[in-house]
Amino acid sequence: MQVMLVGATGLVGRHVLSQLLVEDSVERVVAPTRRPLELVHAKLLNPVVDFDALPVDAPWWQVDSVVCTLGTTMKQAGSREAFRRVDHAYPLAVARQALRGGALSYALNSAAGADADSRFFYNRVKGELERDLAALGYVSLTLVRPGLIDGARSELRPAEHLGGIALRALAPLLPRRMRVNPAERIATALVDAALQARPGTHVVKAEQLAA
Repeated sequence: MQVMLVGATGLVGRHVLSQLLVEDSVERVVAPTRRPLELVHAKLLNPVVDFDALPVDAPWWQVDSVVCTLGTTMKQAGSREAFRRVDHAYPLAVARQALRGGALSYALNSAAGADADSRFFYNRVKGELERDLAALGYVSLTLVRPGLIDGARSELRPAEHLGGIALRALAPLLPRRMRVNPAERIATALVDAALQARPGTHVVKAEQLAA
C-alpha cells in the first residue's frame, strides 16, 4: 500500500509518519513538504514542493490513500487569506491531484467545531473544507475532529499549552468531549482510516480521542 501524508512536520503529522513507517502493509509513504525532512527512511519519499504550484504530472501522486494534517493558526498565517490558503486550498488541491492518481481514501485532521455555516471564521473554513472534500467523490472519507490537541509542539502556543494543563488536571471531572486529545491518538485514528479505507463518509469525534 502507498500512502500520501501532507503535513508531516506538524505535531499530529509527525506521529502519523512514524506510525506509517512501521506499518507492515505500507510499502511507501509519500510526504511532500516545503522543505526537506531531516528523516531518512527506506519507505519514505519526500518531494519538496511549492503548494501554490503543485506538479500535476508527478508519478508520486499515484497512491492508495491520503492523510492530511496540514493546518496553521491565524497568528502564524498573518491574515485570513493566508489561513484559508493553508487550511482549505492546499488540502483540497492535494485531494484533487491524489484522486486523479487513483487514491480511494482521504483522512483529514479537521476540528471539533467544523461547520461550513459557522459564524466563526476558523470553524467555517474547516467546515467548508469538509464539505468540498465530500463533493470530490472519494470512496472513503474520514473526518477526524479533535478538540484541544495535546503534545509537544515544535513551536510555542502559550494559550493551548495553558489550556492543556488545565484540562489535564480537570480530566476526571470533565465529560470526554471536553478532555484533551493526545496527538498520538489522533494520528492512530487517521492511520486506521487510511489503511482500512472503509467506504462512505465517517466522522471521528473529540470524545472518541479523549485521554
